[in-house]
Amino acid sequence: MVSLTRSSLVVRVIAAAVFVAASAPSVRSQDRTGAVRLQVVPDRADWTYAPGAPVVFRVSATRDGHPFPLPSVTWKLGPEMLDPTEEKAVPLPAEGVTVKAAGLKEPGFVRLVATATFEGQDYRAVGTAGFAPEKIAPTVDQPADFDAFWAAGKEALAKLPVDAKLVPMPEVSNGKVDCWHVSLQNVGPTTSGTSRFFGVLCEPKGDGPFPALLQVPGAGVRAYRGNVAMAEKGIITFQVGIHGVPVNLDPTVYEAMGAGALSGYPTFNLDERDRYYYRRVYLGCVRANDFLMARPRFDGKTLGVTGGSQGGALSIVTAGLDPRVKLLAAYYPALSDMTGYLKGRAGGWPHMFREAPRRLPARIANVGYYDVVNFARRVSVPGLYSWGYNDETCPPTSMYAAYGVIPGEKSLLLALETGHFTTPEQVKRVNAWLETRLLGR
Repeated sequence: MVSLTRSSLVVRVIAAAVFVAASAPSVRSQDRTGAVRLQVVPDRADWTYAPGAPVVFRVSATRDGHPFPLPSVTWKLGPEMLDPTEEKAVPLPAEGVTVKAAGLKEPGFVRLVATATFEGQDYRAVGTAGFAPEKIAPTVDQPADFDAFWAAGKEALAKLPVDAKLVPMPEVSNGKVDCWHVSLQNVGPTTSGTSRFFGVLCEPKGDGPFPALLQVPGAGVRAYRGNVAMAEKGIITFQVGIHGVPVNLDPTVYEAMGAGALSGYPTFNLDERDRYYYRRVYLGCVRANDFLMARPRFDGKTLGVTGGSQGGALSIVTAGLDPRVKLLAAYYPALSDMTGYLKGRAGGWPHMFREAPRRLPARIANVGYYDVVNFARRVSVPGLYSWGYNDETCPPTSMYAAYGVIPGEKSLLLALETGHFTTPEQVKRVNAWLETRLLGR
């Protein structure tokens, strides 16, 4: 029997451990990656300040939910949509950096845009501070004959038969809702001639009567399948396109049109007041209401309109043009106070006056007939409006300019951090408001 002392046993154990470690494959250290979130936040919880009050923006980054340093971040500060007045590149520690701004002395918005690059990936964040935005006044002129101009347009429309043509859409209909592709007669692109206006009608099954909701589109060229979900709740819905082409074609057709014949359509023919692209569009929305009013199962009175961006603009326009509309819900309305750039501040989409060469006298003279602000002045029905401070497509300055002149009952639902998009919570609130108003629940 071999007798081991305590010290010799320890030596043998250590030697064995060293041998195992030496013979085992090498273990590499763990590596990490993950999406970095860059964020810019004003220091007030409501992002809103009194004129002249200072604002402090905090720029920070996180990864996996925890503070994360970056080698460098570049921030640019200035009035929204205009050239920055300050710019700086600094390291971004885990605790972030603060940027102090003097603020505006008059109603408006100041925006800080931060950018960074890390491991070949670019990151960008926006934060916007408002200064008494409810006091922003419009810059667009109101033509003296504005009402007469649109009264003549509606009179010309009324002389045309609706000539509705409906084709069933069994592919989107279900046990609760019947749907049709619809074609209506509309005014032409000039003061003479005609065109067609297309959409998808969804009607609840049953005897009714039902309220109705016109759904007007955002910018672009695309197909539509109708608002079946809202129709299932007991509301007749009519989702329309604006371009005078069917809305049930192959997607490649719309891609070709958007890149070709309809590229840049928001400025088509603004040099000639009676030929501007949106004249036929605005009157087409009234024509859609003509069609809805004649539906046998419509209750004859409860008519709403809703949409976002271009559709937000068309919601306000339709409510301002057509007294049959009883309520509206508009997300971030475009085409609002488009002349803001002429006064040294942000103007509404499509930003047609942002660059000096595009500030043609004829366009400036004609835009007042089509600017949402001048329709907003005529909206007397209840409306819910919703947008965010960080919208870089429809700047909040332009939207507040329209909102402020609405004489009717109105409420504003802010999703402060959002840009030109909606959140599920925001949509849920707006839809609940529409359902309550339309269904009387």
